[in-house]
Amino acid sequence: MKIADQMEIRLREAFAPRELIIEDDSGRHAGHAGVREMGKAGASGETHFNVLIRADAFAGQSRVARHRMVHKALGDLVPRIHALALDLDG
Repeated sequence: MKIADQMEIRLREAFAPRELIIEDDSGRHAGHAGVREMGKAGASGETHFNVLIRADAFAGQSRVARHRMVHKALGDLVPRIHALALDLDG
């Protein structure tokens, strides 16, 4: 299963978001550090993500607290991701 799909499942379960957009931005970083290149199986990327979440769970939380909540929800996926841009709002 793709990392983006796993992220979506975990984030939906953790936050029941009104809006969730996960964008694999790895293609724009080809040749940069942390990018997995095209392999025999045809899989590439899945290292750089932009995530937008709108969820009531973030209301009243600081920016740092929101980011910690997302990292906790993603758990063991975080070390597999090189860059994670988060846009979080309650």
